[in-house]
Amino acid sequence: MRIDVISLFPEFIQQCVSFGVVGRAVQRELLQVEAWNPRDFAFDNYRTIDHRPYGGGPGMVMMVEPLRLALAEIRKADERPVRTIYLSPQGRPLTQQRVRELAVVPRLALLCGRYEGVDERLLQTEIDEEISVGDYVLSGGELAAAVLIDAIGRLQDGALNAADSATQDSFENGLLDCPHFTRPERDESGEVPAVLLSGDHKAIARWRRMQSLGRTWLRRPDLLERLDLSASDRQLLELFRAQRGADGK
Repeated sequence: MRIDVISLFPEFIQQCVSFGVVGRAVQRELLQVEAWNPRDFAFDNYRTIDHRPYGGGPGMVMMVEPLRLALAEIRKADERPVRTIYLSPQGRPLTQQRVRELAVVPRLALLCGRYEGVDERLLQTEIDEEISVGDYVLSGGELAAAVLIDAIGRLQDGALNAADSATQDSFENGLLDCPHFTRPERDESGEVPAVLLSGDHKAIARWRRMQSLGRTWLRRPDLLERLDLSASDRQLLELFRAQRGADGK
């Protein structure tokens, strides 16, 4: 998979893909990330890529032509079709489902806005979709692009050392993940639940499912409302609620 990023801070993008799981995906040639500076496509000696907004108002707006030329070069760089995405607080909220869909797209181009945003004419003619990483405003699209690249990169086949690790993440099945524990078995903050030490894989799976359902009920009940729970899941959720009421935790 190839991801091209248009950013005024290409060094930041390259740094973000140098570490961890995404860095490993790049090293294993599962993912290619290229950064493009729109200033390289400006016409004047000052490499101007922004100007005052028509109609007045504060701030500056990124201009059409440097961004359009950058996208044109990106399209020439690889013969495969590219899907263009603008990282914007006005975009479609990013979900794990959308991440899975984008993870199988051979080529993506991400546009990182700055200042007051991008000339609307570019968005209407050159951008396939807008994506938001949350209901808040960042100084620019670079951090949002890094989030999207990380979420997509870790889903590339071979990026994770444990192939089934991603399938157990929060949101993969519509629920939050269950709690996790590791050594030591006991310390001053508590003990590992006995079921996890039992060696009974069926009981462990049942406990984890119950905890996942219960944690989602406690923290993100809106997610539960979207799911059609099976009879066994409803029983597990009722058991979780009963246990929570009993111990007061």
